Amino acid sequence: MQRVKALIKARHSFQTLRFLSHQRCFSAQPNYAPYNDFQDQVLVEGKAKSRAAILNRPFALNSLTTSMASRLKKLYESWEENPDIGFVIMKGNGRAFCSGVDAVALYHLLNEGKVEDCKRFFETLYKFVYLQGTYLKPHVAILDGITMGCGGGISLPGMFHLVTDKTVFAHPEAQLGFHPDSGASFYLSRLPGYLGECLALTGEKLNGVEMIACGLATHYCLNARLSWVEECLGNMMNDDPTVIESSLAQYGDLVYPDRSSILHRIETIDKCFCHDTIEEIIDSLENGAAGAYDDWCRTVLRKMKEASPLSLKVTLRSIREGRFQSLDQCLAREYRMSLAAISKQVSNDFSEGVRARLVDKDFAPKWDPPRVEEVSKDMVEYYFTPLGELEPELLLPTALREPYI
Repeated sequence: MQRVKALIKARHSFQTLRFLSHQRCFSAQPNYAPYNDFQDQVLVEGKAKSRAAILNRPFALNSLTTSMASRLKKLYESWEENPDIGFVIMKGNGRAFCSGVDAVALYHLLNEGKVEDCKRFFETLYKFVYLQGTYLKPHVAILDGITMGCGGGISLPGMFHLVTDKTVFAHPEAQLGFHPDSGASFYLSRLPGYLGECLALTGEKLNGVEMIACGLATHYCLNARLSWVEECLGNMMNDDPTVIESSLAQYGDLVYPDRSSILHRIETIDKCFCHDTIEEIIDSLENGAAGAYDDWCRTVLRKMKEASPLSLKVTLRSIREGRFQSLDQCLAREYRMSLAAISKQVSNDFSEGVRARLVDKDFAPKWDPPRVEEVSKDMVEYYFTPLGELEPELLLPTALREPYI
C-alpha cells in the first residue's frame, strides 16, 4: 500500500513520466498484411449528399488501430466543413461493425516498450469520439454485427444508431484487465437503473432488439433489408434529420425482447448492482444464486469472478462518476485511467488479460492482485489521479464544440 501511495505522488515526478516516455526496443511490429495500406483500413463511399466511412479490417473484426482512428478523425473533420455533404454514415465490412480496439497490437507495443505509441492511440481515439459526440451534421451508424468496446464509443455518441438482428453489443473490457472506455462511462451510466453497471462489470451481451429497448439504438431493421436502407440513404438529397429519421423508420420493425432477455431481469439487476462496492455486489449475486432466482445470477457471478479484480473496482467507480459528468469529462478521466493501465505501475492486468484471452488463449490470467479483497483504495485511486505537469491531460476543443451534459 505504501508503494501505491508513493506512485500516486510520483505522478508529478519526472521519474514516473520517464517510464512512460523513454522505453524503446528494436523488435518489429506485428505484420497486418494484406491490409498494410492504412487508407484501405477505412474506405470511403461517396453519394450525392452523403459520405460513408467503412471500417475495413474484416479479418480482425474491424478492430481499431491508431491509423484508423486518425483517418476517421481527418475524414470527419473535412466532411463537416464541406457544404456539399449533408450527412455521414459509418458501417463495417464483414460480420462485425467494430469489435473494439486492436488489443493484441497494443499488447505487442507494450512488450516492445513503445508506450508512447499506445498513448497516441488512446489520445487519437478519444478525440475522435468527442468529434463524433459533437458532430454538427446528422450521423447514421449501422451497427450490423459484432459491436464491442470502442465500437460503441465511435458510433453511439452520434445522432442515429441502426441495429439489426445480427447485432451483438458488449463491453468485455474488465475480463481483459481493462475498463470500458471511449466514452462508455458516459452512455452506460445513463441506461435504465443499474443496467450500465451490470454490462460493464460482467461483459453481458445485448442484441439489437435489447439495444432498442434500453435506448442504446434509435432504429432496428432486419439484416435482409439493410441493402434497401443503404440504397435509400444513398439516394437522399435532403439532410434534414427528420427526413433521415423517417427514411430509417420506414424499413423498421416493431420488436420486443424475448422472455430470456436480460431486460426482463431489470429488478434483479437493480437489486444486485445498486451497491457501492464490488464486494457488496458479489454478495448480493451470491445470495440471489442461492435463493429463488434462476441460473442467471450464477452466470454473471462467474463472469465477474473471471474478470480482473482491480478492473472491476476501477470500472464501477468509472460508471458511477460518469453518471454526473459530461462527455468531455468522461473522456478526460478515461484517458487518465487508460494511461494508468498501460503504465503497469500498479498492475500488469491489461497485458496479462490480453495474453490469456487473445494471444496464448489459455484463459487462465494471473491477476494482480488475484482477489477483490486485496485491491486497496490507493490502487484504485491511482487510476483517477490527475496527470502531472510533464504528462499532458487529454485536451478537447470544448470551447469550440459544446459537449453533452
